[in-house]
Amino acid sequence: MAATASITTSPEGRRILPPLDAVARSGDTAFVMGKDRWTYERFSTEIDQLAAGLAARGIGPGDRIALHLANGPEIAVAYYACFRVGAIAAPLNLRFKPAELRAVLTLLKPSLYIGDAVHYPLIAGLAGSILGVEDRYVVGRSGEARPWTALLSDPASVPPPGPADRDAPAVLLLTSGTTGKPKLVAHSQNTLSAATDFFGELELERGGVLAFPRPMVHASGLFYMLHAVRHRMSMIMLDPADPDGMLDAVQNHGCTYLPVPLISCEALIERQLRHPRDLSSLRGCGISADICPPGRQEAFQAVFGLPLKSFWASTEGTFPFTYGLETGAVGRPRPGSAVKLVAEDGTSVPRGEIGELLVRGPHVALGYWRGPGRVDGLEDGWYRSGDMMRQDEEGNFRFVSRRKDLIVRAGSNISPVEVEQVIAQHEDVRDAAVIGVPDPVLGQRVVGFVQLETGTGPERLDEILESARSRLADYKMPEWLRPLAKIPRNALGKVDRRALAGMI
Repeated sequence: MAATASITTSPEGRRILPPLDAVARSGDTAFVMGKDRWTYERFSTEIDQLAAGLAARGIGPGDRIALHLANGPEIAVAYYACFRVGAIAAPLNLRFKPAELRAVLTLLKPSLYIGDAVHYPLIAGLAGSILGVEDRYVVGRSGEARPWTALLSDPASVPPPGPADRDAPAVLLLTSGTTGKPKLVAHSQNTLSAATDFFGELELERGGVLAFPRPMVHASGLFYMLHAVRHRMSMIMLDPADPDGMLDAVQNHGCTYLPVPLISCEALIERQLRHPRDLSSLRGCGISADICPPGRQEAFQAVFGLPLKSFWASTEGTFPFTYGLETGAVGRPRPGSAVKLVAEDGTSVPRGEIGELLVRGPHVALGYWRGPGRVDGLEDGWYRSGDMMRQDEEGNFRFVSRRKDLIVRAGSNISPVEVEQVIAQHEDVRDAAVIGVPDPVLGQRVVGFVQLETGTGPERLDEILESARSRLADYKMPEWLRPLAKIPRNALGKVDRRALAGMI
């Protein structure tokens, strides 16, 4: 096993990334989970033992391993053991209910299930034809399922696996398509490695300490973990729903980098103001979202003393841009990443006009997994993001809207994000959201919702609209504003426009 994660360059100038399963053995801390501390030596040993256990059970290239685990060292071990034997890691959404899990598992046809005692009951009643009890292993006490430790074997007891095909599917990541049905996005070891390379721009320095609230069953958490292991960082496992715990961890463990969950950003600012911690160890903070809500980056920097770097990301297209430091700015294309904005007919749009973002590069997913041995590749390698953007005169790309959320009023395109940003700038507005509603004459009309600041009453709504009118063209103006106790947002912190539409 490699003891270093150095990156070299080929004679043609192409970056050659180290094997994804290269894990350095050392006494450095890899994970801290409560009072439990794992060194990289222990991490490497357990990867060896689990890879041997998988091989002893006949698991090899192309076999799917369902991973149903909350954050902890074990899910990281499982990923790397799958990489080692060429199996495909298939993390399951921890929020899915049994019916949703049944649909995913039926499509996956996994050879093995590795879960934890909290989430295992959700699949315990599934028919044995999908996943036999003898193929279920659980971290912690689980009753009928076998213990995780029964999967670990002596590496000397089985022949070492041959080198894995780094271009074959290695991970299947769940994402929701425009239809709302989950899709399985296939990444190879090479695409994962190229995507992970992005984090070098975000002050995730070698040997640093990563405050880690991102779930590893999702793309963002997986990419953070892969980068941290490559650069022998320490990872402090945290609950994203506990902002005080995140701030305490930065102070107590000397964390050097904090990935800020969008849904927790406001709470982190408020808790730090209420109970200041020593955050002087931090070197960088980043947030992944379509855009960071208006004023949030400025407020974060004022309290934390560091810029909050916002970057656009997707499960399929991963990280094609540099980061943005102002609201709405996505960044500029990174070296090795090709991007273009296209109209409905697929032709490129001129600078300044709105088009759908297409991405291509070594970091882009292989395509969508349809069944064993079947991956629907992307058209000529281009990933159609569904995100509408505009490139400004300085070359920065700016997010406009999800394609399905773009409002078309009397033939004119309206970005709900642009309107929301203007409304949210008013001193009486804490949060804002805008949607289009059907209209038989105009196609759509614009309506808005606001979360007012504490102590502000609905009598201020007309003044808020008048203030926006001075900065928005008439066709972009909301017909009305409705006050809400809180703007509905999903688990990623994005406006839940479907919920808003149901309030009309």
